[in-house]
Amino acid sequence: MVKEERNLSLENQKLKQENKLLKKEIYNLKLALKNAQKYSEIEHSNRNKTSLVESNTAAPSKAIKDNSSSAINKYASPAKKISLYNSLFKGRSDVYAEKFIHSKTNKPGYAPKKRPYWERTDENPYVSLTPHVINQHLTGQIIAGLFPITLDDKCYLLAIDLDGNEWMEDVKVIREVCSSYTIPISVERSQSGNGGHCWFFFETEVNASIARKMGTELIKQSMVRRHELDFASFDRLFPNQDTVPKGGLGNLIALPLQKQARQKGNSLFIDNQFDPIEDQWAYLSSIKKITPEQLFSYIDKLREDNSPYESGDKESDKGLNNNDFPKTVKITLGNMLQIEKKDISSKGLSHLKWMAAFYNPEFYQLQAMRRSTYRVQRVITCHEETTSQLLLPRGLKEKVVDLLEGLNIFVKIDDVRNKGEKLSVQFNGDLRPEQAEAVKKMNNHDTGVLCGSTAFGKTIAAIDLIAEKKVNTLILVNKVSLANQWRKRMQEFMMTEDSDDEIVQVGQLGGGKKTLTNQIDIALLQSLYRKGEVHECVDNYGMIIVDECHHISAFSFENVLKKANPTYVYGLTATPVRKDGHHPIIHMQCGDIRYQDDVKKVAEERPFSHVLVPRFTPLDPTLNRDANLQSVYSDLITNESRNKMIVEDIVSNSKENRNGLVLSERIEHVKTIETLLKEELEHVYVLSGSQGKKKNESVMNNLENLPENSCFTIVSTGKYIGEGFDESRLDSLFLAMPISWKGRLQQYAGRLHRLHEGKSEVRVYDYADIHVPVLERMYQKRLKGYAGMGYEVQTHNQDKLKQLIFDGDNYYDSLKQDLVGSVNHILISSPSLSQKQIDIIKGDLSLLKSKITIITKNSDTIKNAEHRQYKIQLITELTRLGFSVINSDSVYQRYVIVDHSIIWYGSIDLLGRQYRDSSFMRIESPVLAREIEQITKENKK
Repeated sequence: MVKEERNLSLENQKLKQENKLLKKEIYNLKLALKNAQKYSEIEHSNRNKTSLVESNTAAPSKAIKDNSSSAINKYASPAKKISLYNSLFKGRSDVYAEKFIHSKTNKPGYAPKKRPYWERTDENPYVSLTPHVINQHLTGQIIAGLFPITLDDKCYLLAIDLDGNEWMEDVKVIREVCSSYTIPISVERSQSGNGGHCWFFFETEVNASIARKMGTELIKQSMVRRHELDFASFDRLFPNQDTVPKGGLGNLIALPLQKQARQKGNSLFIDNQFDPIEDQWAYLSSIKKITPEQLFSYIDKLREDNSPYESGDKESDKGLNNNDFPKTVKITLGNMLQIEKKDISSKGLSHLKWMAAFYNPEFYQLQAMRRSTYRVQRVITCHEETTSQLLLPRGLKEKVVDLLEGLNIFVKIDDVRNKGEKLSVQFNGDLRPEQAEAVKKMNNHDTGVLCGSTAFGKTIAAIDLIAEKKVNTLILVNKVSLANQWRKRMQEFMMTEDSDDEIVQVGQLGGGKKTLTNQIDIALLQSLYRKGEVHECVDNYGMIIVDECHHISAFSFENVLKKANPTYVYGLTATPVRKDGHHPIIHMQCGDIRYQDDVKKVAEERPFSHVLVPRFTPLDPTLNRDANLQSVYSDLITNESRNKMIVEDIVSNSKENRNGLVLSERIEHVKTIETLLKEELEHVYVLSGSQGKKKNESVMNNLENLPENSCFTIVSTGKYIGEGFDESRLDSLFLAMPISWKGRLQQYAGRLHRLHEGKSEVRVYDYADIHVPVLERMYQKRLKGYAGMGYEVQTHNQDKLKQLIFDGDNYYDSLKQDLVGSVNHILISSPSLSQKQIDIIKGDLSLLKSKITIITKNSDTIKNAEHRQYKIQLITELTRLGFSVINSDSVYQRYVIVDHSIIWYGSIDLLGRQYRDSSFMRIESPVLAREIEQITKENKK
């Protein structure tokens, strides 16, 4: 009996479990039926809106006579619809974004959907994009977003987001372009209803970079046909980068057909009349996808047709003709070129706008480093526009006039610039021939840039230009020290015409002064632009001179010149190229370069030699190579051995009665070096923005009062003293922290190039941290800069100069002499290999008696199979020739060591591809040679 009761109890539990499962299954079936009914109701509400289903090729729409005959239509099951949906809107499947409303700001946003914290792992932190999630999106439970770029930098689709009041006009022109090139396009009204998404679907996944090229060329061609299409459209591509940013997911796009939005007539695909297509699912099933072959074909055709219009240079003018402009183009010349748009074609206006635009290097640099480009413009534009006029920067006047006159268009210019007030001044001095030539060339134009190396005498040349023009002038500077230098030079070289000994009064705004005279004034740019407003005084002058005009690209400084309306605008600089690539703005505001000296030729003509003393530091080669640059800098400035080397060099230099300038990029490093130096030297001065104006003025006074025969050392930051600092006694520079940009190197070295009685040699001590890859690459860039400035190499404690730094054109004959003279061993580090270069050099190497060891990048580290096989073949050939080849995963340095003593070090791959702008320097140093060879042994392990 007990046994039977137990069996009945077990049977009862089994039946209950089955009953529970059946109830759950019935519930799921009812839910699916309910969802299907909801789909039907929503689609039914749009049934009578239109009877057309638009082809996604922008071809004429075709009526659907029998929806039920479509592979998928609105009557299909939810499962089939979701399957179709997933086949089109593909991207990252391991993550999706979900819309939310911020609790504090009440503003909407999207965020990646994360797993519950108890399920979350570092490898799998996000909720996957599953059919269930898509179902939730379509049924209105959530609003989902897609990350279109995959982990391997590919995508299955491209989208262009268009918004603003004229988004429909923008869509029309993009549809028109797609129709011209037979590119399949699908247009969706956005969830807000205030914009549209142009979708393009690919048959297979393609590189995001290739997909984006098609999008870029589409936008360019659309701008030719409709100039009103905003340059910001380049930033509204999905995906918005060629690669996945490191630690990021890329941009996201809201998925279409979201329920709540659909009920408002939004998030739906629309026809040529911007009406929702009746059967969204039948339309999606009819979409034609782009094959890889078609994609490349579209890009090639678009590029060919776009090339005449986008660049705005003279070569590109061939895409225009005189039918694009009226017979007479009216231009008002004021603070900007105000061009009447009437009767100018969209093609012509688009071309004019491109003249005032350029691609932003910062965008591409961030992208190359796999960093986010969020809110970084891809194209920078400097034009403005009204309903009747196109406004371009004044510096483009000559280019615009040349363009129009080249098309036989008459240009009518109404000059409304401020002619200024006449000055009764004269130049009190003599110009050197090169200065006189520069003034003459500048004087021939209303705008222009004088590009002269440090110590050229740009300030003096500009003072002579003021005397030539004789019109009231505003001089713009960005530092108080520059303002002080201008006042000092004015007292020396400018006089009134009425009296040979009467000094011209110079006013100033900024730096604690407000003494404008409206005759000759100096103003700090920072004082002219406050709280978004430009000081009204800029309207009062007939001429503006911008010192260190490479800074004018800054937004606030650029606005000052945009507001100013003088007849003459000139810029002065030693570095016309900016590190951020924004130098085109200099020429748009100040005009083209009218005079530029030859840096190397100027160096040869100076009455002193230019010496580079390379110092290879003991910075720990085991430093974490994956650390970010700021962490590397922190380790660098606290490295005792490195700081000791720098201080010993400074002290030794001072004992030779030389005056040194020590530059770092960190205040704490400046303080460390100051403390160490004051234990050894008497006259050590610190200049930095952090210690205040009064302290710096006191230091400068002490320097000026220091006897001529007393040597001194200045310790400062590059930011404070790197440009505009005038102390002609300086003859030695110590680069205590690495830099890479050649423009900054020229500025820093330029502190030594001012003429001074008795100066016979200037030296730069460069501390090369060759054991740290990122710092070693920075050193390679500096080497090119030294070569461009005419510096010669001298190793530490070496009595005489050995050689100029060699470049890619002239190094080999001298290197060959060292190779032929070798009696023991030759070590070649060449990370990359080239068949062409090996064929050129293998004959010479084969004749050498010394043993030859070659270290190169391990072929296993090369991802591309074809490139990997090519490398293996080259390594095999070198081995067959009798050379010992070491494969290293971490080799990055490029050098040749001859007989453990002669080093050729630089950016030249002896066995790799050759570049003219690469450099090699020859060093005789057994100690350094042994150190590098030891690193090679570690790599071999």
